[in-house]
Amino acid sequence: MVQMLAEKKEIAAKKAPLQAEQILQVQDLSIYYGEKRAVNHISFEIEKNAITALIGPSGCGKSTFLRSINRMNDLIPGARSEGAIMYEGLNILDDRINVVNLRREIGMVFQKPNPFPKSIYNNITHALKYAGEKRKSVLDDAVEESLTKAALWDEVKDRLHRSALSLSGGQQQRLCIARTLAMKPSVLLLDEPASALDPISNAKIEELLSDLKNDYSIVIVTHNMQQALRVSDHTAFFLNGDLVEYDATERIFTRPAQQKTEDYINGRFG
Repeated sequence: MVQMLAEKKEIAAKKAPLQAEQILQVQDLSIYYGEKRAVNHISFEIEKNAITALIGPSGCGKSTFLRSINRMNDLIPGARSEGAIMYEGLNILDDRINVVNLRREIGMVFQKPNPFPKSIYNNITHALKYAGEKRKSVLDDAVEESLTKAALWDEVKDRLHRSALSLSGGQQQRLCIARTLAMKPSVLLLDEPASALDPISNAKIEELLSDLKNDYSIVIVTHNMQQALRVSDHTAFFLNGDLVEYDATERIFTRPAQQKTEDYINGRFG
């Protein structure tokens, strides 16, 4: 019987043996919206402490796949999945998985910054307090640690009790990343996190991701080919719900195995 997702130390004791570099194993995964199949029988493995970029034209299934990794598709009426996504030896698509605990392990940052209409401090501590943490020293440490990891601490440390909505767009997005990091996830999912930002903020996000992969496994959806090339270690090319090609980013962009991949990267469609 598949075990419920629980605390990290409990998971570690129960996990099936995996190769050290793998954090997720996608096995014959299909995703449906009603009768429409949006993702078609895809299988690949996502490396630990690396950045994996998902590329492809709009509507190709990459964001649908990303949301399946922490069960966000559960919130869409009629959505269902077949196959498996293995994490720590568990199929996270199993109905018996504790989705709340799963989303602590696998955090997500969305395309548009979505800070809560409260202080910077309370944005970071909101989920921790909800989980029952009341010790001020622990909350204070979590705020400083997560904002530091998100390269935002030096910019906001003197105004932690001001509204998060007073921050710039780029700062708000880094705050959302910090808010996710405060829950100490293992995997970080990002759905076009810099697409709504100016070039300077975009560059800061990219620099931040390169630092974060030392501690987290990152999967990012991006329409920006240059961004995928700059930040990712591996790239998966989606088209019409199919995984056309998955390989090291350098190989995908210089020596793709599939003609469709080469055509997309060179701007012949999409």
